[in-house]
Amino acid sequence: MTQPTILLVDDEPAIHRFLKPVLTAEGYRVVPALTAADALKFASDAQPDAIVLDLGLPDLDGKEVIRRLRKDSAVPIVVLSARDRETEKVQALDLGADDYVEKPFGVGELMARLRAALRHAKPRTDQGILAAGYVEVDLGAHVVRRGGREVRLTRREFDVLVVLLQNAGKVVTHAHLLREVWGSANQGDTQYLRVYVGQIRQKLEEDPSAPRLILTEPGIGYRLV
Repeated sequence: MTQPTILLVDDEPAIHRFLKPVLTAEGYRVVPALTAADALKFASDAQPDAIVLDLGLPDLDGKEVIRRLRKDSAVPIVVLSARDRETEKVQALDLGADDYVEKPFGVGELMARLRAALRHAKPRTDQGILAAGYVEVDLGAHVVRRGGREVRLTRREFDVLVVLLQNAGKVVTHAHLLREVWGSANQGDTQYLRVYVGQIRQKLEEDPSAPRLILTEPGIGYRLV
């Protein structure tokens, strides 16, 4: 089996000294980068399977790195940053990051987020079918199944679920969901979205009051696991 390559981008040498052996022990090949310029170069040259990216780089903001990478690459990006403001997270995710882990961080959490990003790098699509866990959507037939049994969703509920499934394992921001389903005019109406997600949970979750399929990322959006 080919060793997955992780591009580790951080301007702190201590982070590299700490994380490189951890990632290596997990079976990854690590390509280190201390600057945005190196990150963009190595992303092209090394063709990594995923990128762990700090936002506070000395030569270019990490969000700009995400923007440039997303022009021609779908490589999974997990942001690892000390910036804990909600707006920073939303901007990074809207630009195309797959996940966001705050510093200081737990190694277990970072490894789990990285595994999820790698696992969902290529969403499973088989003859127009999207699937995650016990939920399956037949795009052509416009049919949703839960554990093999058909569940009736409205058109809007179906569209919201499809966007979440297409980004399974990733955090999908409120703005992205609203833009994809309702268009740019409704990007600020998070309450509207909350109602629809609640309705989908009622139909798909075993216990809608304690959801395990569609998780809420407070102030940011939703994640389908």
